[in-house]
Amino acid sequence: MKNYRITVNGVAYDVSVEELGAGEAPAVSAPVVAAPKAPAKKAPAKAAGAEGSVKVNAPMPGKIVAVKVKAGDSVKKGDVVIVLEAMKMENEICAAQDGKIASVEVAVGDMVEGGDVLVSMN
Repeated sequence: MKNYRITVNGVAYDVSVEELGAGEAPAVSAPVVAAPKAPAKKAPAKAAGAEGSVKVNAPMPGKIVAVKVKAGDSVKKGDVVIVLEAMKMENEICAAQDGKIASVEVAVGDMVEGGDVLVSMN
């Protein structure tokens, strides 16, 4: 019996595979797959009650490779706030309007899903 970890669409599954000898018929049964393990997310450092009214969301799943702002920074529309790697490409996530960063919800190395809040601003 050999154990393998297979990742499908970012979800890891632990599976066991049994080698059969020559002339041995495979048993007919459903495969046993371990429940997917959700990747642990780091809790970002933010001030309590500092969440802003404007959210900057992840447009796609990926990995955070750079955080260009911190809470309290002033930004203009179009300024890069986060760099998100998806499908081996770096995508610059920009502020949708002028404002002040209220909180940063992610850190470098975090995996995010499409729609996750990256930054909030006022």
